[in-house]
Amino acid sequence: MPAFFMSGSRAGRHPANLRAAVNPSPLPFGTRIWFAWACFFRALFDGQFAARVWAVREAPALPPAASAPAEVAPSPTAHDHPRTAPVSSDPTPALQLLALLQREGRFVDFLQQDIASFPDAEIGIAARVVHEGCRKALRSHAELVPVRTEAEGARLTVPAGFRADEIKLVGDVKGHAPYSGVLRHRGWRAKTLHLPQIVGEHDSYVLAPAEVELG
Repeated sequence: MPAFFMSGSRAGRHPANLRAAVNPSPLPFGTRIWFAWACFFRALFDGQFAARVWAVREAPALPPAASAPAEVAPSPTAHDHPRTAPVSSDPTPALQLLALLQREGRFVDFLQQDIASFPDAEIGIAARVVHEGCRKALRSHAELVPVRTEAEGARLTVPAGFRADEIKLVGDVKGHAPYSGVLRHRGWRAKTLHLPQIVGEHDSYVLAPAEVELG
C-alpha cells in the first residue's frame, strides 16, 4: 500500500479496486475532476507550466451548425477583446486551500507519492480515502455551482462576445462566432469561499507540519 496510508489512515474501512480506463475523448467526469485539481496546483507552483496553459487557454472556435439550438445569452465582455497580461496575486488563499485538502484528505501526500509500483487495488483504496477527505474539506469551505445549467450532451449556440473564462471550445475548432456545439462539461464556479482566518505569524507556505512521535 502507498506509504502515506500505512499509518493512521482509514483505508481499511473502504476496500476498492480502481482500474484505469483509457478513454481519450471525452474523459470521464471523475478523471476530469482529478485532472483539473492536478493542473490547478501545478499552474500555481510551476511558472513555466502556467505560462504554457495561459498561452493556449483560448482555443479557436467550433464550426456553426445548420440547426437552430438554444441561444446562450451574450456577455458584456467580448471574446475578441484584447486580453490583459496576467498579474501577480496573493498566494495565501490557494495555499490555505491546499493545506485544508492535505489535512482532511492527505491530498499532497497522494500526489507526491510515486504510485507506479503499487497494485491497482491499493491505489483504489488510497484514492477513496483522498476523495472522501478532500470532498469534506471542499464542501466545508466552498459552495460550488455549475457554470452552465443545461444537461451535459445538450446542443447550444455560443454567440460572439462569450467569456473565454466561462466557455472553452474543444473539438474541431475553426471559424467565427456564433458557434454551435455539444455541452461536454458544465464547468464549475465557486459561489462562496470561506477560509480560516490566519492567526499570528503562521507560515502559509507550510502545508503540513512535520510530525515527530515521542516515546
